[in-house]
Amino acid sequence: MGVTVNPTVSRRRLGSELRRLRETSGMTTQQVAKCLLISQPKISLLENGRRLVKPRDLRDLCELYGVQDQRRVDHLMQLARESSQQGWWNSYGDIPYGDYIGLEAGAAAIRLYEPLMIPGLLQTPAYARAIIAGTIPHITAEQAAARLKVRLRRQDRLAAPRKPLRLWAVLDESALRRVVGGREVMRGQLDHLTRLGSHPHITVQVLPHGVGAHPGVSGQFSLLEFADATDVSVVYLERFTSDLYLEKRSEVRLYRDMYAHLQAQALSPDSTRHLINEAIKAYAGPEFQPAHTPSLSNR
Repeated sequence: MGVTVNPTVSRRRLGSELRRLRETSGMTTQQVAKCLLISQPKISLLENGRRLVKPRDLRDLCELYGVQDQRRVDHLMQLARESSQQGWWNSYGDIPYGDYIGLEAGAAAIRLYEPLMIPGLLQTPAYARAIIAGTIPHITAEQAAARLKVRLRRQDRLAAPRKPLRLWAVLDESALRRVVGGREVMRGQLDHLTRLGSHPHITVQVLPHGVGAHPGVSGQFSLLEFADATDVSVVYLERFTSDLYLEKRSEVRLYRDMYAHLQAQALSPDSTRHLINEAIKAYAGPEFQPAHTPSLSNR
């Protein structure tokens, strides 16, 4: 069986190595661009893993940086070949968040905060189907089916027999109260959430409404960390038309601090399980009334 290649991770690792080679050589991106007669933004994109490195560009960079070890050159060329391959998600058509899926597939651990809904990695098929249909206007049945398949396949990381994804999830209480797909769907989703939270590599905490203002009021974010020490942690901010990736150490540190505060303010895993079970009972009982949905006009 062949080794599964993650082109997103390979592209980031190649970019990181090119940055280290440039810094070791004492050159700035402007100096490299001038020497190779290319634009400075292109150098930055290559080093950030946002652009494919062509073999010719890689040879020119290695020569400029004085890389004489052929094994080092071969290693960089191998990363360049891997980064040009297609990820498994590409077979499902135009999935706009493919870069994130690549990062998620290569991450060793993810810390995420979600204020409005159950995160995709923890969704049941019925809940995911309702979320996709309700949040993407004018989506076709074919597109919705493709997104559902991708979302469910992403969850394989949580069930991997060796080195499953380590996941910490802090959810706002609103995610439990927002009725997605109806009472039956919500009951099944919350029951699924409690089962997943019992696994040792998955931690689920709920931030109750009573906490008031907290560091997560500005919206959803995910912090992805990698087992390879050469891979820089990434903060992912999801938006409707475009996404934002933060990799500066100062920015990553800020979000780590924010997440620590959210975990400290959230209910413990045991208290979270109790709150979720109470919500399940509410969805099952005749006295159930959907919680008031706050306006999103201020977001």
